[in-house]
Amino acid sequence: MKTDWQVEEDTEVLEITEQTDIMDLVVFNDDYNTFDHVIATLIRVCKHSPEQAEQCTLLIHYKGKCAVKSGSFEFLKPMRDAICEAGIDAKIV
Repeated sequence: MKTDWQVEEDTEVLEITEQTDIMDLVVFNDDYNTFDHVIATLIRVCKHSPEQAEQCTLLIHYKGKCAVKSGSFEFLKPMRDAICEAGIDAKIV
């Protein structure tokens, strides 16, 4: 029940959405590459710390894949190419 002094007021809400083209560089597990090779590649190519590279490698091994870097396609493509040249399966998704 409304009293005489209550007034309904419509307000418009401006919603701002930001569209980004952030993608992930995902490395996949295989039965060929050693832990040391994958760790060294992530350190060299993605500039990971040794601890970060080791953690990513464990995730790759146990989960089957890991997003090792995020950014634009143009930023990730050279990294993906270098990882693939090292014999490791990687994709930008």
